[in-house]
Amino acid sequence: MKIRLNSALVAISIVVTAVILSNAFLNRNKPYNTISVTGLGTKSFTSDLIVWSGEFVRKSMNLKEAYSSLDKDRESIKSYLLSKGLKKENIVFSAVTINKEFDETYDDVGNRIRSVFTGYRLSQRVQIESQEVDKVENISRMVSELINTGIEFYSNNPQYYYTKLAELKIEMIAAATKDAYERAKKIAENSGSTVGSLQTADMGVFQIVAENSSEDYSWGGSFNTTSKRKTANITVSLVYRAE
Repeated sequence: MKIRLNSALVAISIVVTAVILSNAFLNRNKPYNTISVTGLGTKSFTSDLIVWSGEFVRKSMNLKEAYSSLDKDRESIKSYLLSKGLKKENIVFSAVTINKEFDETYDDVGNRIRSVFTGYRLSQRVQIESQEVDKVENISRMVSELINTGIEFYSNNPQYYYTKLAELKIEMIAAATKDAYERAKKIAENSGSTVGSLQTADMGVFQIVAENSSEDYSWGGSFNTTSKRKTANITVSLVYRAE
């Protein structure tokens, strides 16, 4: 009799467990409505770091003479930049590049028939990196003053950067998330429901373009360095449960 009672209890417990697991499975997979929204975070800012570079060149049949002339040019450029108020630690000169140049002559079928050495071409690059953006920007525009002293100087366009991008991203993600939530609330109100728990969240790419421009966005993210004033954008896609 005791054995039969135990068997009956085991059978009942199996049935009860099966019912509980079945209900748990059904509840876990019960469908519900969701609200999908995309929020935008955007902010305009002014670059706080500028990088400007240029190259100066000397050419001579005599290597020693070419190097001596380039050395004088380097000191003249350094003195000029310091006189404009730049700090010594912001001015960096690269190593000297030396190239032999030749005047090549070819026949009608493209075979070289003559090569005449025309001299040594020595070049050196100077780069200025500073947070005095306006000052360096103005100096880059006055490069003709160096050229007028007899220096063969080739100036590159300044590049503009922002040193607080990490903080900016966090601020914009927060703004985009808030924007998305407000959109979700409006959709829920119009459909007679409320915004429930967050189900998924995806962040879009970080875009930096020139301010007030028609610059194209990129799937991999844009990072404009040619404009001092920029606008950053980021999107956040959220899915909420509708209740």
